[in-house]
Amino acid sequence: MDSLATLWNASDTVGRAVALLLLAMSVAAWVLIFWKGWLLRRAQSDITRAVPAFWDAATLQDGRARLVAMDREKLLVPLLDAAMDRPVPGTLEGAGQLASQLTRRLRDALHRGLLHLQWGQVVLASVGSTAPFVGLFGTVWGIYHALAGIAAAGNISIDKVSGPIGEALIMTAAGIAVAVPAVLAYNVFGKQVAACEAELEGFAHDLREVMVPPGSLRSPPPEGAHPGPGNPAPGWLPGHGAGAGES
Repeated sequence: MDSLATLWNASDTVGRAVALLLLAMSVAAWVLIFWKGWLLRRAQSDITRAVPAFWDAATLQDGRARLVAMDREKLLVPLLDAAMDRPVPGTLEGAGQLASQLTRRLRDALHRGLLHLQWGQVVLASVGSTAPFVGLFGTVWGIYHALAGIAAAGNISIDKVSGPIGEALIMTAAGIAVAVPAVLAYNVFGKQVAACEAELEGFAHDLREVMVPPGSLRSPPPEGAHPGPGNPAPGWLPGHGAGAGES
């Protein structure tokens, strides 16, 4: 503590700014580590319990009620709501095959859930990659400041040089101490997010298979849509057109 106090008192504005920046990066990293650790553990636990409970339900409404009770991070309920939703008829959103519409809605809901799980990962990666360089800059600046002071004093000896330089090297150690937990947490959380993502993708895929069984018909095209390979004109459908009903 005496060395830190001596370093702080001997530092100039730049050195103190570097020290405060490292402190802010450390606080931000540890807050994210505790928060994301708690969030991802809860999310994994909810997914593990809620998905089997949903598939054991007799109806969709009963299954949704079970998800609402267990899905505290709101990762599964938006997927089910997206699967049960229906677009407004006559719009571009409602055009195309039912399976394609459902896939688009499930994809959007899945992306929103993953953004919630991934929040803060960029901060951890940034702290882990930049903190050592910030500490190194503080060390270089501290050594320069110490050598300039020794040169101005005109009294150069090993004890006069080793003390200030040793104190300046504390900045490098501080930068590494800030970076290591952030990097480790980023890797661990990335693995946990990937596991949650796999579970959510599997749940979304199963929902799609239930909501749109094979052979489902496409939705009617919006008003004014032109015929095409994926949007046949009414006259080309079975039972329509000039040839309909002719023997």
